[in-house]
Amino acid sequence: MKNAIFISGVGKRLGLFLAQHFIGKGQQVVGTFRSQTPGVEALFNAGATLFQCDFYQQDEVDHLIAELKRGAYTFRALIHNASDWLPDDCGLASNEVIRHMMKVHVDVPYQINLALADYFAEMDEHRCDIIHVTDYVAEKGSQKHIAYAASKAAMESLTLSFASKFAPKVKVNSIAPALMLFKPDDNDAYKHKAKSKSLLQTTGGVQEFIDSVEFIMASQYMTGRTIHLDGGRHLK
Repeated sequence: MKNAIFISGVGKRLGLFLAQHFIGKGQQVVGTFRSQTPGVEALFNAGATLFQCDFYQQDEVDHLIAELKRGAYTFRALIHNASDWLPDDCGLASNEVIRHMMKVHVDVPYQINLALADYFAEMDEHRCDIIHVTDYVAEKGSQKHIAYAASKAAMESLTLSFASKFAPKVKVNSIAPALMLFKPDDNDAYKHKAKSKSLLQTTGGVQEFIDSVEFIMASQYMTGRTIHLDGGRHLK
């Protein structure tokens, strides 16, 4: 059996950097991506096992789960990072927007957690982990991304339920980031406005996210909790 870390949404940004981090530590990474990117190619070349999967398509999700079971893996951690960020006025009917957001952030992690319950590694020194990557707005809400915020709040509820269900072998926690890093085409005006929303007047950065994942995985006494990476936005 191959001891692995599963990370969904490794094609870019935080998921990509996290996958690269664990590969650099010599850890087997099993990941998912929706679209081909240069980051996906780099991960393939680095030895990651990757599956292309559109979480909106249940047949693809079924195939992914079957492949994960067939791959003879045991999992040190499941990290649910895959996300979509649809505004409520994206052009879809409102029932479609909420359905899409719940599918990616709640339905698929729920299915994977249950399907792989018998595939967690036997650890001598550490418990295994499930980490749900939620969002700052799960606690605050959002006027323009109501469905997105609601789905991320539901994802945090998964954390509570699975923490109870899988204890004591598996710890289940969430990370709720606000803005961690900018996109290459973000202009200076946007960056200034975004930074001003936090007390610390900055972005979290990739390393902050990686360190939080590592902290959760090293902990032996935290489950059913959420780490907030928001620079003090809740106090503004």
